[in-house]
Amino acid sequence: MSEQTANSISSPAKSVPSKRYQQWRLMKDSLARYSVVVGGLGVIVAIVLIFFYLLYVVLPLFESAKASPIAEYDLPEKNAGKTLLLEAEEQNEVAVRFTDSGNINFFALASGKLLLNQKINVPDGVRISSFAQGSPINQGAVAYGLSDGKVIILKHQYKVTYPNNSRQITPSVAYPLGEQALVIDDSGAALEKLAVRVEPDSTTIAAKSGNKIHLVNFAKEQALFADEATTNRTAVTLDVTADGIAELLIDKEGRELYLLNNEGLLSAYDISDKSSPKLKHEQKVVEAGQTITSMAFLNGDLSLLIGDSAGRVSQWTQAKNELNQLSFKKIRSFNISTQAIVAIKAEQRRKGFLVVDAGGNVSLHHSTAERELIKQQVGAATPVAALISPRANRFLLETGDGKLHAWNIENEHPEVSFKSLWQKVWYESYPKPDYIWQSSSASNDFEPKYSLTPLVFGTLKAAFYAMSFALPLALMGAIYTAYFMAPPMRQIVKPAIELMGALPTVILGFLAGLWLAPFVEKNLAGLFLSLFLLPVSVMLFALFWQYLPKKYQQKVPEGWEAIVLIPFIICVAWFTFAISPALESFLFSGSMRDWFNRELGIGYDQRNALIVGIAMGFAVIPTIFSIAEDAIFSVPKHLTVGSLALGATTWQTMTKVVLLTASPGIFSAVMIGLGRAVGETMIVLMATGNTPVMDFSVFQGLRTLAANVAVEMPESEVDSTHYRVLFLTALVLFLFTFVVNTLAEVIRQRLREKYSSL
Repeated sequence: MSEQTANSISSPAKSVPSKRYQQWRLMKDSLARYSVVVGGLGVIVAIVLIFFYLLYVVLPLFESAKASPIAEYDLPEKNAGKTLLLEAEEQNEVAVRFTDSGNINFFALASGKLLLNQKINVPDGVRISSFAQGSPINQGAVAYGLSDGKVIILKHQYKVTYPNNSRQITPSVAYPLGEQALVIDDSGAALEKLAVRVEPDSTTIAAKSGNKIHLVNFAKEQALFADEATTNRTAVTLDVTADGIAELLIDKEGRELYLLNNEGLLSAYDISDKSSPKLKHEQKVVEAGQTITSMAFLNGDLSLLIGDSAGRVSQWTQAKNELNQLSFKKIRSFNISTQAIVAIKAEQRRKGFLVVDAGGNVSLHHSTAERELIKQQVGAATPVAALISPRANRFLLETGDGKLHAWNIENEHPEVSFKSLWQKVWYESYPKPDYIWQSSSASNDFEPKYSLTPLVFGTLKAAFYAMSFALPLALMGAIYTAYFMAPPMRQIVKPAIELMGALPTVILGFLAGLWLAPFVEKNLAGLFLSLFLLPVSVMLFALFWQYLPKKYQQKVPEGWEAIVLIPFIICVAWFTFAISPALESFLFSGSMRDWFNRELGIGYDQRNALIVGIAMGFAVIPTIFSIAEDAIFSVPKHLTVGSLALGATTWQTMTKVVLLTASPGIFSAVMIGLGRAVGETMIVLMATGNTPVMDFSVFQGLRTLAANVAVEMPESEVDSTHYRVLFLTALVLFLFTFVVNTLAEVIRQRLREKYSSL
C-alpha cells in the first residue's frame, strides 16, 4: 500500500481527537466568557443592592411627621374649676388635670373617663393665688401658692402593676414636704407668681408677693444618730422691685432663677448659694410694641422659649460674648402664626416643643433642626390648656367649649434637616453658629449635633495629605522603574513595593499611632529639614555623578544608579533627624511645637493630619505605583524607539511620548489611589485622634466618614436617628466614590481616545 493511501486511511482517526479538542476549547472559552459576564453582573447587582439598602435605612430620616386625631370628649369634672395644668404619664394611658380650685382629676387619656378625684387641703378663708409646675425630671412636682403667703407642694405619681398579665396604672398624689402649707412670705401677703424645683434633699421656691421676690429653700439634713431627717429653711428677699414681674422660672439644677417683667426684660440670678443670690446679667428679649405671652424651658433648661403677641417664638440661651462674659443670645426665632402664642410645651427627651396659638392652631417644632414638623387646626373654640406626652407621641388640647382633643403624633426623627446636616447651627451655650459632630451623651438633655460637614472635611483633608505624600513618590518611582531602571533590578524593586500593599492597614495605623506620632513630635524640626534637604541633596548628588570620571561611572551598570543613591539618601535622612534636637534648641528655644503655639498661635496635636498623611501615603503608594508602572512599561517599544531614532532625548521621549500614551493608565492609578485614601478606615482611626474639627492646619486632628462609622456604629441604637445618620454618612461616602470613579472613567476614556493614535 502506498504512503499516500496509508495517510488517507489514518487521517480520519487523527481528526476525531482534534475535533474533540477544538470542541473542548470552545466549551472552555464559552464557560470563561459567561463566567466573566456573570461575575461582572454580580458585582453590579451587589453594588446596586448596597445602594438601595443604604437608601432604605436612610429614607425614614426625611419622612414628614404626622398627626392624627384619636378622640374628642367632654372635660371630666367641668365644675371643678379652670384648668391650670394638663399632664400625662409615660404610657399615655392616664392624664391629670390641676384646677384653680385645688382639684386634681385623673382620667383616661383615650376616653376621658374619670379615674380619681382628689383635692388639696386649703384652709378656710384662704384662696389659691398662683400655681407652678416643677421640672419634668422632678417626678411631676407642682406647687399651689396661697393668698396667706404659703405654698403646698405635691406630686402626681403612677404605680404600674400587672394583675392577670394585664398592665394597670394606678394614679396617686404624694406630698414630699407634708400636706401642711409651707410659709414663704412671713407677712402673709398673697403669692402672685411662683416657681418651684423639688429634689430629693432640697426644695427651692421663688415667689412674688406684693413688690418683693422671695427665695426660700427647704433642705433636709440627716443627723448621724437621728432616725428622722430635719428640714432647714433658708429665706431671702431679692434686691429687686417685683412690680411688673410676669414670669419666674428656676432651672432643673436649682442654680439659676430667671425673672421676666412685662416690658420684656429678662434677668438671670445665680442662686447656687440660696442665702446669697446674685444678679448675673439681664437683657431685653422682646421687640418694641410686642408683649410676652408665654415662656418655658427647652429640654435641658439651657434655653428659654419665649412666645409673644406677634405669633413668634424665640430661643434664648446664655453664652459668652466678645468680652468673654455671659449674656443672653437669641440663637433662633420661629414665625409660628399671626396670632398670639397661648402655650409652649417642651418635649421631655428631645429638643422639640409644641406651640398653641390663640386661634387653636397646634404646631410641633424642633429647635436644633429649625423645622416645623406639624401644623394642625384643632377645635374651633379658644384653646385653654395643652400637654405633650413624655414620649412626645401624643398631645392633648383643651378648648373653651369644654372639650378635650387627643391626637397621636408620629415623629421619629425630628433632629434631621438639611440645615442640621450641612450648614452652621447655633447650638445651646455656644458663642456662635458652627459645624459640630457630637452624636451622643449620657443625658436626655443633650442636644444632638449631626453636622456631616466636619466628617466630609476630615475625609478630604486626610485624602489630600495622603495623596500629597504618595503621588510624587509613587508616580516618580513608577516612571523610573518602568523606563530607566535595569530589568533585573526592576524584577526585584517592583514585587517588593507591591508587597507593601499586602501589609494590613491596622498594622500601619498601629505603628503610626504608637511610634510615628511620638517620633515626629520629638523630631519635628528634623522632619521639615528632611523635606527640604532630601530633594536638594539628590540633585547635588546627580550633579556630582554627572561630573564623575567615566571610569567610575562605568563601574555601575546603566539602570543600577539607584543602588548608589539609596545609601546616600539614608545617610542624609539620618543626618536631618540627628541634628533635630540641636536645631530645635538653637532656633526654636527648645521645642518647635511650642514655638508654633507661642509665636504663630498654631496648636499641635500629637495625632494629626501630618501623621495620617505619612501613614496612609505608605498604604496608597503600592496601588498607585503598580498600576502606573504597568501602564508606562506597556507603552509599545516602537514608539520609544521611533522617538529616539528621530533625535529625541530619553527624557523628551518620556515626557512627550511615553507619559501621554500611558496617561489613561496613570490617571486610573491616581483615581484608584484616591478612592483607597477616601475609604481608608483603620489608619485614620488609629492615627488622627478622631477629633471632628474643621481646621486646615496639618498639625490638627480630624475624623473621616469611614472612621466615624467604624467608631460609632457598634454603640448606636438600631433604627435610632443616630443609627440612620451613620448610614447616611456611609451613603454619602458611597455616592462620593461612585461619582468620582464615574468621572474618572469618563476622563480616562477621553484620554485613551485622544492618545490612541500615537
